[in-house]
Amino acid sequence: MNNSELINKLASEHNLSDKELKIILETNKFDEELKNTADIIRKENYGNKVFVRGLIEFSNYCKNNCYYCGIRRDNKNTVRYRLDKDTIMLCCKEGYELGFRTFVLQSGEDPFFTEEKMCDIISSIRNEYQDCAITLSIGEKSKESYKLFYNAGANRYLLRHETASQNHYNKLHPESMSLENRKKCLFNLKEIGYQVGSGFMVGSPYQTTENLIEDLRFLQELQPDMIGIGPYITHNQTPFSSHPNGSVELTIRLISILRLLFPKVLLPATTALGTLNLKGRELALKAGANVLMPNLSPVNVRKYYDIYNDKICTGEEAAQCKNCLEKRVGAIGYEIVIDRGDVKK
Repeated sequence: MNNSELINKLASEHNLSDKELKIILETNKFDEELKNTADIIRKENYGNKVFVRGLIEFSNYCKNNCYYCGIRRDNKNTVRYRLDKDTIMLCCKEGYELGFRTFVLQSGEDPFFTEEKMCDIISSIRNEYQDCAITLSIGEKSKESYKLFYNAGANRYLLRHETASQNHYNKLHPESMSLENRKKCLFNLKEIGYQVGSGFMVGSPYQTTENLIEDLRFLQELQPDMIGIGPYITHNQTPFSSHPNGSVELTIRLISILRLLFPKVLLPATTALGTLNLKGRELALKAGANVLMPNLSPVNVRKYYDIYNDKICTGEEAAQCKNCLEKRVGAIGYEIVIDRGDVKK
């Protein structure tokens, strides 16, 4: 089977064998045709629209100790912060005035933010901005907690599985954490009715092509509404400080593969891509991505949400960031829209 036949099969059947996926993942000879085909499929479903989500990183405290993450519990050099409810509401107000219709509340797994506190914040945002989507990205919780957040007004939940391989998971996380529980959380969220997002790091330490194929197979089982992937970027205050960063090229290739596997999925062009390559987010949009997540957090705390080194856009005001992105997106033929950007069914 030649290049075109393999890509046509992926585009028409939304699937390949493990052997065929391995061939595409391990060579760049398919890349141009992959990207072009993914862009066509994306335009068939979403046109030139790029949806923006206003990201509010409201706490960098975390009870977990993942070996790759800069805000892990044992990093004593991180300046910790929490935003209070009034500050979060101000971030939403600014974002709404700028045209954002989705707010993403993201944090480490911070026990300070109890069910009661989170429900109060969620319901306040819901009451104030009834035409907006509220996305949570706050980690593993009980099914009961997820139900409470949903009933308070949350619509979406982002929870990257990070790796679907048990062996690989054990190399990235301490024994106190469980891949089984992570997967269970994702299926609980779907059952409750959330629009669910998952995803993984590309090029994380010890990752193999076989691990990436396992990730794709898990996503086929989960059938998420959103898939967030980005290159692994090292942080110098973690046990993995000497490991190399992941590949931008492989990440872009995977974005195209994901667009063809899941034609209607919402696919972000992540900040991590923009961190490793100044044009990384544009490359992702041209390869099938259709979501951007500019930062609405107060500028004075952004640099402290340092899950990896040298993160971009930590010094820009929200309005500056959005104006910059509009110009950059327009320059490559796409358009940022004022829209909740729900997944197409």
